[in-house]
Amino acid sequence: MSKELVFGHQNPDTDAIVAAIALANLQNKLGKDVEAVALGELNDETKFVLDHFDQKAPRIIENAAPEVTAVMLVDHNEAQQSVADIANVTVTNVVDHHRIANFETVAPLYYRAEPVGCTSTILWEMYNEKQITISAQLAGLMLSAIISDTLLLQSPTTTEQDKTAVRALAEIAGEDYQAYGLQMLKAGANIADKTAEDLIDEDAKTFEMSTAQVRIAQINVVDLPEAVARKNEFVQAMNNSSTNNNYDLFLLAITNVLNSETTLLAVGEHTLLAKAEQAFGKQLNDNLMELPGVVSRKKQIVPPLQEQF
Repeated sequence: MSKELVFGHQNPDTDAIVAAIALANLQNKLGKDVEAVALGELNDETKFVLDHFDQKAPRIIENAAPEVTAVMLVDHNEAQQSVADIANVTVTNVVDHHRIANFETVAPLYYRAEPVGCTSTILWEMYNEKQITISAQLAGLMLSAIISDTLLLQSPTTTEQDKTAVRALAEIAGEDYQAYGLQMLKAGANIADKTAEDLIDEDAKTFEMSTAQVRIAQINVVDLPEAVARKNEFVQAMNNSSTNNNYDLFLLAITNVLNSETTLLAVGEHTLLAKAEQAFGKQLNDNLMELPGVVSRKKQIVPPLQEQF
């Protein structure tokens, strides 16, 4: 039996890492040889989670084909968000909760996609369906991923499945999910010691919208004024990144995890900035736009932008 690798998207967040670990464990329990790997450095929140539950971090890869002929994807499906040589390997499994775009395969595959708040919620369902026990350690990791993706169940992406999974996993892990969740989110919201370049790339995805390459980054903070005060740093870093990577529009969502509000910072061509204004029904003021109640890139930022493009 040939070994397969499983990984989440580039610039991995907590769900991308945890979902890979959870699916690898599930597949191994089912008799397959699967290893969880990562497509980039872990962020502070994910490091906190792995340390809290004494889980070794997956090793980082740049290409898959030198090692394997087949891979599994979690928490993404779009080629531009995946491993660099995705075209050179066979995708056998996908477990995801995002839109399906720029994705096709030559051979049939297992594809599981559900409109829930987190990939780890789907994996929790899969474990239950296969009647495979989730350890306390893995339960804690999966709990953390759901808390991260749903901002402690406050995001509009949150579903009843997510809430049920959180309660069940918290019981297995022996955690008070409210107290632990707030501690976890705060651990990932410290931006003072990070460069603007690192912050705009830490949780960023590229989307093809019509003929435009739209880069959307998001950072979570607990001190919004501190982040906005660094606007000029962010603008310079975003412009440099756009030049180097041919992005037509670059948006940075600065999200306050304590009150579920976002300040959007935008750079790009004038006509595309106008599309951003039309998408959200607001004007940019010195490249900034206030978006009360907006916390989800997937559900509240990407869809209205797609409509305009």
